[in-house]
Amino acid sequence: MSNIDQLVLIGAALLLVAILASALSYRIGMPLLLVFLAVGMLAGEDGPGGIVFNDLDIAYAVGSVTLAVILLNGGLNTRTESFRTSLRPAFVLATLGVLITCVILGFFVAWLLDLTLLEGLLVGAVVGSTDAAAVFALLRARGLQLKDRVTATLEMESGSNDPMAVFLTIAFIELLIAEQQILSLGILPLFMQQMGIGLFFGIGGGYSLQWLVNRLSLERGMYPMLVLAGGLTLYAATTVLGGSGFLAIYLIGVVLSQRSPRDAHHILQVHNGFSWLAQIGMFLMLGLLATPTNLLSDAPVAFAIALVLMFIARPIAVAICLIPFRFPWREQLFISWVGLRGAVPIILALFPLLAGIGQAELILDLAFIVVLISLTVQGWTIPRLARQLRLEVPAQSGPDEYLELTPRPSDGHAIQGYRLGLNSRALGRQIGNLKQPDGVWPVAVLRDGQALQPDHAGPLRTDDWLYLVARETDSATLGDLLGSRESPEFLAERIFYGDFILNGSAPLRAVAMQYGQPVMHGMEDKSLEQFICAQLDELPVVGDRVRLGQLELVIRSMQGGRITQVGLRIPTHLEAPRSPRGR
Repeated sequence: MSNIDQLVLIGAALLLVAILASALSYRIGMPLLLVFLAVGMLAGEDGPGGIVFNDLDIAYAVGSVTLAVILLNGGLNTRTESFRTSLRPAFVLATLGVLITCVILGFFVAWLLDLTLLEGLLVGAVVGSTDAAAVFALLRARGLQLKDRVTATLEMESGSNDPMAVFLTIAFIELLIAEQQILSLGILPLFMQQMGIGLFFGIGGGYSLQWLVNRLSLERGMYPMLVLAGGLTLYAATTVLGGSGFLAIYLIGVVLSQRSPRDAHHILQVHNGFSWLAQIGMFLMLGLLATPTNLLSDAPVAFAIALVLMFIARPIAVAICLIPFRFPWREQLFISWVGLRGAVPIILALFPLLAGIGQAELILDLAFIVVLISLTVQGWTIPRLARQLRLEVPAQSGPDEYLELTPRPSDGHAIQGYRLGLNSRALGRQIGNLKQPDGVWPVAVLRDGQALQPDHAGPLRTDDWLYLVARETDSATLGDLLGSRESPEFLAERIFYGDFILNGSAPLRAVAMQYGQPVMHGMEDKSLEQFICAQLDELPVVGDRVRLGQLELVIRSMQGGRITQVGLRIPTHLEAPRSPRGR
């Protein structure tokens, strides 16, 4: 057997083991990325696998490319509403937040390990940024449906804070090599260069790729490959020119998601697969790179650093950065806790080794242990904390199958397929009696392997597949009608939103009079949407709630930044009274 065949065998076997182990993680609630890292460590030189891997150049190259693929997918998954809601707070967290975390942690590390301040700040820079792979995986793989303001802020922050972390790491390394002991304003041009070139190639590259996808006639499977190849080309070009390739490729994905290129749904599905493959490969490799026996001596110190990072540095940074945006305290607490560390700190920890910094091996060991602690402690507790802080919202059921029909993405027509489960509201009803949005046309029902015309299918049954021609904008309404997503009792729509659904444009006075509730002075002529927006300190998102006397108004759906539906909870569903702004 040749060497290349052996490498393929080892790589494929590790990939298979990691995928199979992920099934166990769902049962015990173990974070997936921790599973992949553990499989790599077990296969490494200190584990039963005995594989020796210590090539730092390969580790850095593979880690950088896989992270670029993950960031591209993160950008592609950024919805327009998320971008509108969370761009500013995410940007502040990704820049000022990383700097504050770095400084607080740097002073602590310098004191704890008796290092110079620059060496301490270098450790702070290495572990100071949240990791996109970890955040994306933990928030999506666990099936959490959180308030959009929270999820979008976390994902956009983790996707865009790498440039700041890379800049700080390189700056401190250069100062250490030059044997300078103080920061110089001369590093500011480097920061502006990184951000400026990254922004230019990211935004310009996104528009260019969208134009190419819509103009070229290719095989359907080629469009995701075109986006991947174009994104990686622009990432590499940005890096070569001295810009932030990570920022560029994330922005490319964001621009594409906002511009809706041709076959966007298929592109997104394929890139989700690319992203999972990149995450598995990256964490397997990092697990192989680790030597657990060498980490034990530094474990107590790294544990102290992780505690300061999780309970002091990150919360202070979040609290300061979110002051202008008036996030509710529950959301601030959750954002502080989901400052997950993953592959990025380990990749950044390779920089000092490649540069020959004196404390480089210690920094790498500390980064490994901090990542392990973060994935274990924070990753395992995220779902429970989200539930205790009441940040979950009922998940919206989308189509189980989706096939775009028109070449022009603006048309938005697609065949949407729904599998009817036990909880579907459509069970036992004739298709003609379903209250469907205008312009939706049922085309077929698949039952027991037979295709039936909708008019001849009779009452809908469990496990029927109903296919309709509809626009993408109708997916939410159809999902409510046909979907069968199972949720905990407290997330049942009737309990969460209340018994009644009102239009956002409904007059506030009429609703208040119907239930005998007082109306605040100056609000008599307002709509429900205007009243809710006036009561909130931040941009509204689904799940936000305000009080109207003894009633509670809950935002149920939004479109284009407007509140379209409001749930009305009556006193029998309410907890103890809270302030009007409490959410």
